[in-house]
Amino acid sequence: MKRLVLALILLVVVLMTGCADAGRREQDKKSLPGPAVTLGIERIGEYEQLFAGKRVGLITNQTGVDSKLRSSEDILLAQTDLTGIFVPEHGLFGAVAAGDDVDGAEYKGVKVHSLYGATRRPTPAMLDAIDVMTVDIQDVGARHYTYVSTMAYAMEECAKAGKKFVVFDRPNPIGGLMEGPLLRQEQASFIGLYPVPLRHGLTIGEYARYINDTQKLGLDLTVIPMKGWQRKMYWQDTGLPWVGTSPQIPTAATALYYVTTGILGDTNLSVGIGTTKPFYYVGAPFAEKDAVADKLNSLQLPGVYFRPAAFIPAYGAFAKELCQGVEIYITDAEIYRAALTGANILRCIEELYPDKVVYPARYGGKGYKIDIALGETALRVGVPLERLLPRWDREAQEFAEQVRPYLLYK
Repeated sequence: MKRLVLALILLVVVLMTGCADAGRREQDKKSLPGPAVTLGIERIGEYEQLFAGKRVGLITNQTGVDSKLRSSEDILLAQTDLTGIFVPEHGLFGAVAAGDDVDGAEYKGVKVHSLYGATRRPTPAMLDAIDVMTVDIQDVGARHYTYVSTMAYAMEECAKAGKKFVVFDRPNPIGGLMEGPLLRQEQASFIGLYPVPLRHGLTIGEYARYINDTQKLGLDLTVIPMKGWQRKMYWQDTGLPWVGTSPQIPTAATALYYVTTGILGDTNLSVGIGTTKPFYYVGAPFAEKDAVADKLNSLQLPGVYFRPAAFIPAYGAFAKELCQGVEIYITDAEIYRAALTGANILRCIEELYPDKVVYPARYGGKGYKIDIALGETALRVGVPLERLLPRWDREAQEFAEQVRPYLLYK
């Protein structure tokens, strides 16, 4: 009998402890801070008059999600008459390799149109099915990235067709700092259309405001702004979940490395494509890792350290070959300068291995790939960095002043 009583007492204690733990866990959930930033898509209810009685189109992909990872297409399906979905390079789910065509499909009965492939602009037939075009897509903060070009082409076509255009704004994952040269008109292409710096420092909504005015598009544009975002913020400061923007940018941190080494991938150097850390590495079979690391570390560039590294890409440049070079470690993002670092990496390797760095021709035309990515020829033709880098700084500062009227955040 005593054993039975003790067992019952023990059971009650266990149950009470479990209930208390559950209560504490529930209280902890309630007390956890939410994201520091409210996304534009999460404010759709405040702007419902824009969509009342309208057929809505949406430019998006897998990155179009709210803070609870609900997709923008599902949000618009529930709250508007969504009649068309438009997808950029890499497709609706971000699973298509760079440069590959994206076939049309349907999403929950809504037609999906590719804006990368046979046409990079919405056609009149596509636009006939909508009254308002919306955008919710995550940019990475680098000029040489095609999502803002997809938006820009859609803005142009919507302006011609008299369609209203709404951007649900999202953070620039690498903050509001502006770096690098302005794009020269002769280097304009789909991966860089307008004279903005390499690291442009704008949100996608600010970018839309800037080009609508400066390019005189005459578009009926509304940007639904975020709440809580500040220009000093990097992605980790927002409290928001990150969805990889494309196959080679799986993490928010990768975006800053992409600004640094993305242009170097347009030489015969490997930038880690085909490894588990794309854009963190720079190397080649002809390089020697300790020599490259020692030379770069001797420069004492701000906010970065270079580890001697050997790696074997599974695909891409030098697939299955041993490459040597460096792995980049950003030690202080606040003082780190991506354009400065990328330029110095290239120059150091050229100095260590004269005549080894090769510049491939651009796709289907005259000129060179690196020129259209960087936006000018100066780095390829060997302009000394002591002349080049101060000019880049001046151009970025001048752009910062020019773009000030279009900024939405401090």
